[in-house]
Amino acid sequence: MNADAVVLDVDGVLVDVADSYRRAIVESIERVHGRTIPKEAIQQFKDAGGFNNDWELTDAAALYVLAAGEGYGDSIADYTDAIAAEGGGVDAAEAVVVDALGANAAERVRERWDPERLRDVFQQLYLGAELYRAIEGGEPELETEGFIHDEPTIADGSTLDALTERFDVGVLTGRPAAEASIALERVGLDVPAEARFTMDDWAAGKPDPAALVTLAERFDAGRVVFVGDTLDDVRTAVNAAEADPDRQYRGVGVLTGGLTGASGREKYEAAGAAAVVDSVNDLPDLLE
Repeated sequence: MNADAVVLDVDGVLVDVADSYRRAIVESIERVHGRTIPKEAIQQFKDAGGFNNDWELTDAAALYVLAAGEGYGDSIADYTDAIAAEGGGVDAAEAVVVDALGANAAERVRERWDPERLRDVFQQLYLGAELYRAIEGGEPELETEGFIHDEPTIADGSTLDALTERFDVGVLTGRPAAEASIALERVGLDVPAEARFTMDDWAAGKPDPAALVTLAERFDAGRVVFVGDTLDDVRTAVNAAEADPDRQYRGVGVLTGGLTGASGREKYEAAGAAAVVDSVNDLPDLLE
């Protein structure tokens, strides 16, 4: 596969977040609402689309838990399929709940649903007390170590060296900027500010193609490869190709996030992936 520039997602590509972000989703809902979803169900929300932001995924999963208390009987698989049919994301999740429960029960769910509280608990669990004070600027209720320290690196140093020696390399992630910097420092990838987009730089989020197209423009690259671990990452490259037909954009899926095995490959290919690799460490051999 030919490339002038390589753009990398962070979570599931450079670092493993199964015991950090995904754990924070499950435990935040449990702490705030007393019940939660299985960690393995998180991927169903990711596949539904529109959940590049894990805070919003937490909100949508919390809606499911609260709706179940009002008699909503669909499985998580059916719930996330309905979200996908509504276009994905937390607004679609809310629409699914309202449609299923009716106005009165849905209003009771909304009264108990507390996205602001969920986000705060999430950040306390994920960052830990010390980083929470530094990044969020508040005093945590929980004196925790922080799940952020439980993120094994996936990308080998030799892989990153090979990529940065041969290509312009950028980063496109749904992480807040401070959390992205921590992950990049952990893997040893030095990316200048103008070559990265984080949640703080780009409100739309994936699969909106604007950030990827902007990076291509900044690199003056005619052929861009974007590597991610979700279907929305692949859709971002597909959407960029439609929005910017004068350049080539290729989405590459990795099997080190929530999508794994043969079924993961099939989902990536159905979403328009140009290639699927076992991990980002296979990327240098794929690219010319």
